[in-house]
Amino acid sequence: MIDQRRLPLEEKYQEYSDFREVAEAIKNMVIRGAPAIGVATAMGIALGASQIKAKSYDELKDKIEDILKVFEKTRPTAVNLFWSINRMRRLIIKNTKSEVEVIKELLYEESKKIWEEDGKINRLIGFHGAKLIKPKAKILTYCNAGSLATAYYGTALGVIRSAWEKYKNIEVFSCETRPYLQGARLTTWELLKDNIPVTLITDNTAGYVISNKLIDLIITGADRIAANGDTANKIGTYTLSVLAKENKIPFFVAAPTSTIDLSISSGKEIPIEQRDEDEVTHIFVTRIAPFGVKVINPAFDITPSTFILQ
Repeated sequence: MIDQRRLPLEEKYQEYSDFREVAEAIKNMVIRGAPAIGVATAMGIALGASQIKAKSYDELKDKIEDILKVFEKTRPTAVNLFWSINRMRRLIIKNTKSEVEVIKELLYEESKKIWEEDGKINRLIGFHGAKLIKPKAKILTYCNAGSLATAYYGTALGVIRSAWEKYKNIEVFSCETRPYLQGARLTTWELLKDNIPVTLITDNTAGYVISNKLIDLIITGADRIAANGDTANKIGTYTLSVLAKENKIPFFVAAPTSTIDLSISSGKEIPIEQRDEDEVTHIFVTRIAPFGVKVINPAFDITPSTFILQ
């Protein structure tokens, strides 16, 4: 997988031969984005299962369960991860009479299906989402919800790509997305590769461009959507939704059904990942804040469903 921590300065691909390495790559954001995390999880589980030595179904099941627990501890907010784990678990439970090697092969094939399905779903999201975008639209997006965050094509960026293919005259504004700079590093990198016009802005410039009528709509991805439509996405998304509501412009969320968590009633129940303070006090390896300063670094916030155009 491409190491997203190094983009856009270096395009480096990592290869993993152990499921623990895949889990660590998810935890350390070598790969990120809810759908991509789901795909990587499925493939990591299949990889781990392929290396298990077991003589019976029960022995195999117990050892795979240990693998699932490793992935469950990587990142708590992105529900695609748990959706993928549960899908692989259901496959094992469904095949109690199958031989050990058959189950291993079934898990491998299932991981490929998850990858293929995500790509197809993203294309459909893009196709239908593009209908909401008018010619010459100026679109603000946040974080990265493109090919890097999915199997390919993207959710929010999939809508933008489809609109670009349709009109060829839209323009994108990308917030830098502190502290990890996914907008600055990843979204602009993707869009420039596709020759889609993109302007990078600092996060605190969003209010300026929106209030000065430079933005027609906002579209983001999602990491978990509650049953009532409340949405967890990259920290700062809620702020943009408030700006959109105040300035009366549409705020859209693009996500697959695997991101919807019907087991929770509202955003209040979504666990918010708290990440290392170094992501705030440093940019790459360079420290930008004084030693001893206190830091809070939530990775996500909750946008109420009432702020999202449905």
